[in-house]
Amino acid sequence: MEKIEEQFANLNIVKRSSETKEPTYLLGIDTSKTVQAEKGSLVAVLCSNGSIRIYDKERLNVLREFRGYPGLNGVKFANSCDSVYSSCTDGTVKCWDARLASEKPVQLFKGYPSNIFISFDISCNDHVICAGTEKVDDDALLVFWDARINSQDLSTTKDPLGAYSETHSDDITQVCFHPSNPNMVVSGSTDGLVNVFDITVDNEEDALVTTYNSVSSVSYIGWSGKDYKQIYCMTHDEGFCWWDLNHLDTDEPITCLNIPDVREVINVKEGILDYLIGGLYHEKTDKLFVVGGTNTGIIHIMSCTTSGLVHVTRLQGGHAATVRSFSWNMQDDSLLTGGEDAQLLLWKPGAVEKTLTKKDSMKIASSVYQRVRVHSNDSYKRRKKQ
Repeated sequence: MEKIEEQFANLNIVKRSSETKEPTYLLGIDTSKTVQAEKGSLVAVLCSNGSIRIYDKERLNVLREFRGYPGLNGVKFANSCDSVYSSCTDGTVKCWDARLASEKPVQLFKGYPSNIFISFDISCNDHVICAGTEKVDDDALLVFWDARINSQDLSTTKDPLGAYSETHSDDITQVCFHPSNPNMVVSGSTDGLVNVFDITVDNEEDALVTTYNSVSSVSYIGWSGKDYKQIYCMTHDEGFCWWDLNHLDTDEPITCLNIPDVREVINVKEGILDYLIGGLYHEKTDKLFVVGGTNTGIIHIMSCTTSGLVHVTRLQGGHAATVRSFSWNMQDDSLLTGGEDAQLLLWKPGAVEKTLTKKDSMKIASSVYQRVRVHSNDSYKRRKKQ
């Protein structure tokens, strides 16, 4: 098999989304897990204007748009169908059918009074939804719902199963279920803590498997390693932490890597790194990669080892502004990226762009960026990413 590093270095743009009437930042991307041969994959994109756009993955044309929902945070497809979810600051998690044109959610998961949801995830078997709240009156909650459709109860609104309230002391910015164990979930907060839970256990104190401290506000969390027994996180001040659950009951150190500020230590070969975007674990090669970028739209991919991060490649000529989101597809080794220039890009190894020339597309990107820019680059580094 071709080395994965070579595949990354060989990524080229194959398609760009067409310009939309209302340019927005593209804050989150997820790709449907189900593929119907005649219809292809769907892509859901969370936009800064409070809408979710559904794209055809290969053509990158907008199929439909769910509009008018300010305060959405995150976007995620179910694992077994084309339902798409997002949490909202209005105290709900909303679910739409990505193949229906109706803008109305098909299900609404209601929180407790005063809940403001800023993070969420759905378990790998689509049975449980968990959402994290902002801190309100000293409480920051992880709220749980049964996501299954009950033929005996066809109501579109669901109340919570329960909540965890004792383990975080500030806004819960990240929730991430284990990729293959539906009972394991990890949460991260601006309190710096990263908590791992086994939700089959009855009470919160006993359900807490372990706690890690990133010593900074958590901006991204993921699972990695064989059988996904490792956890990594990124912080709002561009730190990176990596822990190994296999070492919990051994004398081996639990921390694999801890970098307070990646920007200060990474050598990106004749360039700079302004921020981290997220991570991706490549199952086939058992390697963890970290994705970051520059304020001018260059994307950096770094490999993760216990001795540090190593720069693999840069992807340039695509975006003209900060890149906010990406989605990696293990099946065809393709990469989707979205940014503050309102562009959604599809990258594939060895691909040739069939539409606009790079020069023309950069002109469009630049003009769009001028319209959607709401802050200067120099203020970016110190603000929290939405």
